[in-house]
Parts: sequence; C-alpha cells; structure tokens
Amino acid sequence: MSEAASVPESVPSEEPAWSYLFDMDGVLVHEEHPVPGAGELLAELTERGIRFMVLTNNSIHTPRDLRARLLGNGLDVPEDAIWTSALATAQFLDAQRPGGSAYVIGEAGLTTALHKVGYVLTDRDPDYVVLGETRTYSFTAITRAVRLLEAGAKFIATNPDSTGPSREGSLPATGAVAALMERASGRAPYYVGKPNPLMMRSALRALGTHSQNTLMIGDRMDTDVRSGLEAGMPTILVLSGISGRDTAEAYPYRPTRIIDTVADLVGRSADPFPG
Repeated sequence: MSEAASVPESVPSEEPAWSYLFDMDGVLVHEEHPVPGAGELLAELTERGIRFMVLTNNSIHTPRDLRARLLGNGLDVPEDAIWTSALATAQFLDAQRPGGSAYVIGEAGLTTALHKVGYVLTDRDPDYVVLGETRTYSFTAITRAVRLLEAGAKFIATNPDSTGPSREGSLPATGAVAALMERASGRAPYYVGKPNPLMMRSALRALGTHSQNTLMIGDRMDTDVRSGLEAGMPTILVLSGISGRDTAEAYPYRPTRIIDTVADLVGRSADPFPG
C-alpha cells in the first residue's frame, strides 16, 4: 500500500515530461538482488524515452563497473546514466582548481575520475587530500593524509556516510574515517556527495534536465530525500531499503510520496503522483 502527500506547487498539475534520479542500493538493488519491479520500470522508462540517472554515494567503482554489476542483476543501465560521488567530486575540483593535484585515499572509481579531469595524484605538497570509499583503509595512508592536511592541503571527502552495508553487517565508511582524520588534523572536510545538493545539481546537469520536473527516488530520509528537497525536486521515499515509514515520521521534512518499492511506479512513470 502506498501513501501519497500533496504535490508541491512547483510540480505542474498536468502530465509533465518527468525525468528520474534513482539512488541505487535499496532502490534498484538490495544485497546484490534486484528490487521487485526495478527491471520493469527501467525498461518502461527506456521504451517511453524518459530520461533517468542512477546515483550512488559510493566512490569505489567506475560507471563501467557499476553497469556490469547492474547487468548481472538483470538491470540494463547505460554507463552514461550512472553518476557517482567520485564523478561529482572530480567535477567539483575541476571547477575549483583546474589541473590541480591531490593525495587520494580511495579506489579506481575515484582515481579514474580525477585522472579524467586532468588531476595529478601525488603525496608531495598536493592542493587537496581527497578521501573516498575503500575496503582497505591503510593507517599509513591516513597518517600521511593527516600530515598533508596539517601542512595546508584542503580536505575533500566524497560523502559523509558513516557506515556501509556488507553481507556480514555494517562497515566503517568514508564519514567515519573522515571524522578520525578531522580529529587528528583539526581540518574539517567538505563533503561533495549526498546530502549536499551539489551532487544533485551536478547530476541534473549531466542528465540535461531541471529540478522542477525531475524526481529524486531514494530509500534514505537523511541523504536521498533531504538532498532532493534542498535541490528543489519532488521526492519519493521507497521502503525497500534503509528508512521505514516510522523513520520518515521522525524527520521535520516529508517526501512528496512514500511507496513500498519502485514496482508501484510501473505503468505510472509518466504520472507518478496519483490524484
């Protein structure tokens, strides 16, 4: 059973040419399995020519890697329809200091994105220390990063998520390691990923659409719904991931609509807000 809230005044009352931004984990896939209805909805959007993009705060993988992962789950998402916090971070740094340098703690998704915008990766007097997600955080690398921050490098982190999921349970994630580095260095990071609306706006630019007719669909009130709201988008919370209906009630803001899974949008992608 789904629950609808009133549609914001900024949403046209007649059928708009909607575009979609999807969070990935908890919305389209859950623990390496597709969420019911995800494949059907993506196929419907493709058939109707409705633009969409899949977002993730995880900076480990490149869009090519993520496309392969999604294909393995039966979900066909083009490589250029995947937007990661690593890509948003690279775009942000390129705008701030073109051709700069960075000491990076992270994996291929982040280093590849920075290389593509012309950044030099170095541990000698870099402009930035950039922290991303990795499954092999090194105390030696963290210590080096702290010393570079003390020497004047600016601190950037791809996202503020404190924990990430795994089959065995929660894992320390970028936000937790950033807190350690901030405490040790006295330098606070600037987070690029959700809930910073900067990531949403960069995704909108990549998609070539506008906030007033683009939906943000996510499973977390604190990142997906918040960033969508702050970027001026209507939002849909799905109950197939982190936040539940009770969780949603605890926040001072509301999504435009709450649904069980994206299956509730199949057949309604052109009109996602029933009267």
